[in-house]
Amino acid sequence: MNLPNDYKLLETHEWHQLKDGIVTLGITLFAADELTDITYVSLPKIGTQLTAGNRFGEIESVKATSDLYSGISGEVVEINSALNSDPGLVNREPYTGGWMIRVRPANTAELNKLLSAADYLKQRG
Repeated sequence: MNLPNDYKLLETHEWHQLKDGIVTLGITLFAADELTDITYVSLPKIGTQLTAGNRFGEIESVKATSDLYSGISGEVVEINSALNSDPGLVNREPYTGGWMIRVRPANTAELNKLLSAADYLKQRG
C-alpha cells in the first residue's frame, strides 16, 4: 500500500497531514477499498470546533456507513465540497482529490500521539 510518509493516522483509518499550519484529513486507501463504492460523505460546517478522538462526520457506501474521527482538536477551515457531487473521489484519489476537511489545529503536538505511516502499515499486516 502506498502511503505518504508524512501522514499521521488513527487506527480507524483517518490520515492527517500537516502543511503550512493546517491539517488536512481523509481516509486511507485501505479504508476506501474496504468500504467499496462510496456514495455519500457527511462533513461538518466551516467553523466547527473539533475535539481529538471525536467524530467529525460519516461516510456511506453500498456496503456500510462508518463514522469519521479526528485525531486533532481545532477549527474546520475548509471542506472538500467536490465530495458532494462526486463522493467516489475518496475511492479513486484518497490521498489527493478525495481529502475531506482542513483544520486549523489548536495544538499540533496532538499529531505526535497518532500512528506514523510505518506503524499504521505494520498494523495492517
